[in-house]
Amino acid sequence: MSEVAEAVFVAFKPEKLNYELLGNTEKHLHWHIFPRHKDDPLPKVPIWCIDKELRCAEKERPNEKELSILKEKLLKALKRNDDKISHRARKKRDNSIF
Repeated sequence: MSEVAEAVFVAFKPEKLNYELLGNTEKHLHWHIFPRHKDDPLPKVPIWCIDKELRCAEKERPNEKELSILKEKLLKALKRNDDKISHRARKKRDNSIF
């Protein structure tokens, strides 16, 4: 979860991230990561407190082109994290050889 959150932070450059682990309405635990930006309507309250019509407004949804750009940014950030983790694992492995 922390790797995904780091990638979201790198890709979308929010002011902060809100994490939420839920399992109350679904029969499984699942995570939500909400990038919060300076222009959020209510930046200091949980996302669920923002009126659903505003939170899910059609004008706030990315079009296909915008969505593609967002996906690409996130995938690039995830790849960067994966490369960083792989590098640390190799370094740790190499340092453990006696």
